[in-house]
Amino acid sequence: MTDPSRTIAFQGAPGAYSDLACRNAYPDYKTLPCGSFEGAFRAVEDGKAGLAMIPIENSLAGRVADIHHLLPGTGLHIIGEHFQRVQHQLLGVVGASLQTIKRVRSHVHALGQCRQAFKRLGLEAIVHADTAGAAADLAKSGDVEEAAVASSLAAELYGLQVLERDIEDASHNTTRFIVLSREPVRPVASDHQRMMTTFVFRVRNVPAALFKALGGFATNGVNMTKLESYMVEGEFTATQFYVDVEGHPDQAALRNALEELEFFSREVRILGVYPAHAFRTEQGF
Repeated sequence: MTDPSRTIAFQGAPGAYSDLACRNAYPDYKTLPCGSFEGAFRAVEDGKAGLAMIPIENSLAGRVADIHHLLPGTGLHIIGEHFQRVQHQLLGVVGASLQTIKRVRSHVHALGQCRQAFKRLGLEAIVHADTAGAAADLAKSGDVEEAAVASSLAAELYGLQVLERDIEDASHNTTRFIVLSREPVRPVASDHQRMMTTFVFRVRNVPAALFKALGGFATNGVNMTKLESYMVEGEFTATQFYVDVEGHPDQAALRNALEELEFFSREVRILGVYPAHAFRTEQGF
């Protein structure tokens, strides 16, 4: 029997980059593929999984659509983050080669990130629902004229061979994931551990409300690493902001900034307080 508390859910088919992120960040956990982001959230809410690994943004494609809308309504808590390098592999069935393949299938973003390789190899790019699904379908077809772009994990799971490695155009291609749980895990504030805090808020619909709401972060020296807005409830005047900042709410600087934010906002809700991933320091941001 699989222990739900040692299971981590993700959106996609086995071998997806989210699956790879789960295995890298939580090698002792069982991964649970889900057909949608809502399904991954629900797996944690229903106790079928202890955690969920959800992509939030990519260094090339930008933010992942729908996550900012869906996340605040789940009641789940962010307990960590993970940065995963995206290395695209050109996969073929046994017997295929760079000389036999004519078409390549993958997710639209993956195809867009490998244009130079396709041009060099003379391949026709065809959009598929996802990378791992393209690999699975290729394995079933056995067609030596077809190829797929997916992860090295997908090649391993579906018995495909790597025809060419790391064909992405940009070597910095990286996806940031957040890790979610049903219960908050709030670490103790420390001067020795770099911390991140994620929250959402809505400002009052008055002139300069956003300027005044965010002023406290500047005056208190709090570094804001992410600020995104999106419409809520179908109203052009109802805007919610999604924010990542460095620091812990128990530290004076962030505590003061949040108090000032609450004074000028209709609603402030912390989604998670968690350790910053080592990638931030390694990349100097």
